[in-house]
Amino acid sequence: MKLAERDIEKELFESFVELKEDAVLEYCKKALEMNIEVERILNILTRALEEIGRRYEEGEYFLAELIASGEIMKKVTEILRPKLAEDSRSLKKARMVIGTVEGDIHDIGKNLVITIVSSLGIEIVDLGVDVPAKKFVEAVSKFKPKIVGISALLTTTMHQMKKIIEELEKAGLRDKVKIIVGGRPVTQEFAKEIGADAYGEDAFAARKIVSKWISE
Repeated sequence: MKLAERDIEKELFESFVELKEDAVLEYCKKALEMNIEVERILNILTRALEEIGRRYEEGEYFLAELIASGEIMKKVTEILRPKLAEDSRSLKKARMVIGTVEGDIHDIGKNLVITIVSSLGIEIVDLGVDVPAKKFVEAVSKFKPKIVGISALLTTTMHQMKKIIEELEKAGLRDKVKIIVGGRPVTQEFAKEIGADAYGEDAFAARKIVSKWISE
């Protein structure tokens, strides 16, 4: 590998970890100009996200930094999208349907999960907020995802998660998907109680779980 490529990759990684948006976008474009494979670029960005996640877990970074990393990743994805579309080796390993439950209009956490998880290269169908159980069922039936993500920020709307799982069972679709739930009031115990497959404490935890699922 050329020294210039090593420099670009090093700068891309470090600028992302330090949340320097302009530099990240610049090095991302330079990497494409140098014909560095999209998969390699995504691997660099993924390592950076893991480092950001580590800093968050250890209290060096906070929610503001997580949101910032999500916004940067969203812009990077737009830069990479054309190349991903034409690259037969793009990482379209699976599809995920995600939404915030009925009665809840909060989307920061959901959007952050979408941005971080999309770095895995999977296709994500965002149902938005205030999504009734029926719409989740319709989406699973239509898009045939491998994974369903359910978000709730309000304690008063948590019961909707159980309702969604019950409706998927009634429709005969529950055993066709993996379900991950998350949100401020949600716990590991609650996720187990309602029959979800996993609980994502934050966007980075969700990414690790989804990564494991799509590799199975």
